[in-house]
Amino acid sequence: MTAVHATFVIEKTYPHPVAKVFAAFANSDIKLRWFRHGVAQPGDSYDNDFRLGGLEKSRWTMGPETPFPGAVLSSEALYLDIVPDRRIACGSNMMMNGTPFSGSLATFEFAADGDGTKLTLTHHGAFFENADGPQMREHGWGELLKRLGAVL
Repeated sequence: MTAVHATFVIEKTYPHPVAKVFAAFANSDIKLRWFRHGVAQPGDSYDNDFRLGGLEKSRWTMGPETPFPGAVLSSEALYLDIVPDRRIACGSNMMMNGTPFSGSLATFEFAADGDGTKLTLTHHGAFFENADGPQMREHGWGELLKRLGAVL
């Protein structure tokens, strides 16, 4: 099977200053509140070394409400660029039950929008065999960014 390549862009506006929205990515405790997939399960882990060249590593057991209940989803992202309050770029891989299924380049751009923040996520992905696919990935990021809004 050939890898499927896709790009999507999601824009969200939050009624909070850029510094607060950026901090929700940079601060591991805050990010975990919106980034975790459901309730923590035994064996779940999250580590975020938020710096240029740092790694963000996560491992989640998917809950019964997800498309893949019981599956272990893990990812590792390398921070390629960080410009405080402006941009975060990272390259990442994802695995399900230890098998790689995608590689991605994601750029998060933060811009003032009145008293709030416009966040633009541009995601370029290569989806391998047994991948969730671009539509499901876009939906997943949409849900995560909704949860970010609730946490803010």
